[in-house]
Amino acid sequence: MSEAAIVNYHIKSNQPQAFQFDVGGVIGNLISPELVPTKVSVKDMRDNPDALSFETDGITFETHKTQVKDFQKSSDFQVSSGFQGSSNWQDKYDEELKALLTQKIGAKDVIIFDHTVRIDDPDAGRKPARNVHNDYSAKGAKQRVIDLVGPDKARELEAGHYGFVNVWRPVEHTIKTSPLGFIHPNTVKDQDWMNIELIYPDRTGQILGVAANQDHDWFYLSQMTPEEVAIFNIYDNKGRPFLAHSALDMEQGRTSQIPRKSIESRTLVQYK
Repeated sequence: MSEAAIVNYHIKSNQPQAFQFDVGGVIGNLISPELVPTKVSVKDMRDNPDALSFETDGITFETHKTQVKDFQKSSDFQVSSGFQGSSNWQDKYDEELKALLTQKIGAKDVIIFDHTVRIDDPDAGRKPARNVHNDYSAKGAKQRVIDLVGPDKARELEAGHYGFVNVWRPVEHTIKTSPLGFIHPNTVKDQDWMNIELIYPDRTGQILGVAANQDHDWFYLSQMTPEEVAIFNIYDNKGRPFLAHSALDMEQGRTSQIPRKSIESRTLVQYK
């Protein structure tokens, strides 16, 4: 079954484009590049979630219970690095995710370096990302590896097989509004991608923005619960598909007084 949704595509430009975070030293201040709202048709995978494979499609939906009941107490919580600022829930959740990625995608070693709780509320410090994007360009991914593990370990990883993988989970409630949607990778053309800089107070990264294309094949898993996760590929040095994604503003049937709340965990995975 397909449904209508609104997404915000990036616009091709000859000028450099960037997101600027925490502008003026104020957490949450954001300057965005130009985006264009676009209606798309989105396929619901609820009746056939096993049709997708991490190996061939870069994504898998899995049932995965967690022992963690409270991921945070403030709406703007973010752990920027798994190497510091650990809390009791984070240690427990990290171990669960490492076991999950070992079992489901053949991970040999997993570094979890970021957890972000997002709430679809105007007052939330971290809201759902409503631009169509992929979290890393090739340049951004290679620099992030160096940032995380240093140049020597980065060269070791490059000699083998590694990737960046996200694990996305609803928090507390079933997702009723702004679910996470994906474009099937074989329907995104090379010319649809564009580099977008991420300018933070202490570093600069680079993601991939996506321009509109009527051939894009959008899909999502409706009514995701806190006992379900989406595991999806962001970058892979051996060419496994990665997925453009965005929060979806569904046109019908997704009104709710309970805002979408989710946690996304970014991981650096070394494969067997």
